[in-house]
Amino acid sequence: MRKDVRILLVGEPKVGKTSLIMSLVSEEFPDEVPLRAEEITIPADVTPERVPTHIVDYSEAEQTEEQLYQEISKANVICIVYSVNNKKSIEKVRIISADTRVPLILVGNKSDLVEHSSMETILPIMNQYQDIETCVECSAKNLKNISELFYYAQKAVLHPTGPLYCPEEKELKPSCIKALTRIFKISDLDNDGILNDNELNFFQRTCFNTPLAPQALEDVKNVVRRNMTDGVKDNGLTLKGFLFLHTLFIQRGRHETTWTVLRRFGYDDDLELTQEYLFPLIKVPPDCTTELNHNAYLFLQSVFDKHDKDRDCALSPEEVKDLFKVFPYMPWGPDVNNTVCTNENGWITYQGYLSQWTLTTYLDVQRSLEYLGYLGYSIIYEQESQAAAITVTRNKRIDLQKKQTQRSVFRCNVLGARGSGKSGFLQAFLGRNLQRQRRIREDHKSYYAISTTYVYGQEKYLLLHEAMPDFDFLSEADLACDVVCLVYDVNNPRSFEYCAKVYKQCLIDSKTPCVVIAAKSDLHEVRQHYSLSPHDFCRKHKLHPPQPFTCNTTEAPSKDIYTRLTTMAMYPHMAQADLKNSTFWLRASLGATVFAVLGFAMYRALLKQR
Repeated sequence: MRKDVRILLVGEPKVGKTSLIMSLVSEEFPDEVPLRAEEITIPADVTPERVPTHIVDYSEAEQTEEQLYQEISKANVICIVYSVNNKKSIEKVRIISADTRVPLILVGNKSDLVEHSSMETILPIMNQYQDIETCVECSAKNLKNISELFYYAQKAVLHPTGPLYCPEEKELKPSCIKALTRIFKISDLDNDGILNDNELNFFQRTCFNTPLAPQALEDVKNVVRRNMTDGVKDNGLTLKGFLFLHTLFIQRGRHETTWTVLRRFGYDDDLELTQEYLFPLIKVPPDCTTELNHNAYLFLQSVFDKHDKDRDCALSPEEVKDLFKVFPYMPWGPDVNNTVCTNENGWITYQGYLSQWTLTTYLDVQRSLEYLGYLGYSIIYEQESQAAAITVTRNKRIDLQKKQTQRSVFRCNVLGARGSGKSGFLQAFLGRNLQRQRRIREDHKSYYAISTTYVYGQEKYLLLHEAMPDFDFLSEADLACDVVCLVYDVNNPRSFEYCAKVYKQCLIDSKTPCVVIAAKSDLHEVRQHYSLSPHDFCRKHKLHPPQPFTCNTTEAPSKDIYTRLTTMAMYPHMAQADLKNSTFWLRASLGATVFAVLGFAMYRALLKQR
């Protein structure tokens, strides 16, 4: 909503523009009227809409035409004043109306001098120009409709008809229908296509800070029932009924009701979601990361449940499309299905869905805020903004000093020569063996994979990122992470050389833990064309021995290595000897198995209760 309103009064000389302003200010008709009144400002606390209002007078006798156009360009609304007893001044209204791009109020002054109304003459002009909001007949002399005139002028700026409604067609404009449809879908908490009494009351309280009494709810539904057959279904309000009510509000001059709803859900005067709504301010210092907090995950779970119609713990393509109907575009491409866990149909599972949100928040928090805005997080959870859904983690250096972390998301960058098995390593983390990986289209490939692991019974997210193999183009982002994987192909004699080169030039002095992965371990291992064997290289630089890995398995590949990576990311300060300890890994892996089984069982139980 605008922070102030600027009203300009124009019209033929002697129609009473200045008298109207002076009568408003002094609440009496002036004995002497100057050629032009000075600009006045009415404070916010004495205006109906609580917005400061500037009223500007224009005098043809004192000002030039250039000054008139300057004032028109600054005005938010123009009151075109005519005298109801002067036909010439009425005709001048037509000329001025054709030359503006802001809301217009037609003001018929001196109604005390005639017994008839000028509306019959004015109506054709109103029908001709869409920018004309309304016409008010008044009298500066006996103060009739003076305050109403300026109230309507304010209202024309703060609650304009133009963006909402087409008078000729007597229906809502497409952009208004689109915005109200999104609002309906957000408010339809169970996604059954109707707003039941609880949802209507939540909507009413959200927008107007007060619930509706049971009788008032019935009255609203009865109004819809009397006017349309499919506006009420199962005693709830359908989308058609919801849109009809807003059409009715506007037709009855209650634009402010619809505008209050639109602005509460983030819309500006052009029915676009505001930048302030979509991108609330959030500060992320260097060496800090961004994660979703508990309330955000609860909200996203409710969104998932709302759209998982068949209760199979996965979103079909149709369910995904339905979920994103409140977005102006489809935010997830086909690569998402190869970034997170899916079921046997290739549909994103509940865990995969939460993982994708976690990934977006970690990599691009502004995008995550935007998405949460489209879904109405701040409205449903009654927060000031969706920034309340984000946790900014503390500086990584503090974690190292304290030898503990509160973070839940850890990044592992996967580096290796072309063809070394990096993509296979990422896909295996999502439970896909080589046979399943071969079905992935090249244009649907993802350079990220994210899922959960369990370390000492704590659920954590591990984010794998496949860095580009061009050594000369490794960026800081390719090296900034919590743990590094250097992948080589045991069957390719030139594969390990890349890993050794990257380690010596970029990682040797880094405090970031590093693991060497001997990929494709089901194939014959050949001697690497490097001065040291992979085992000797690791021994020399005090790294773990190369970890054998293959995704050429009958079942889903083992996840033990991913638990190790997460553990190393969580405890980078631990000595290599501790991390090599077999008991340490046994405890971590056992915790992962137990909690993965328990976690899925608990979710299934919750789903049955719902």
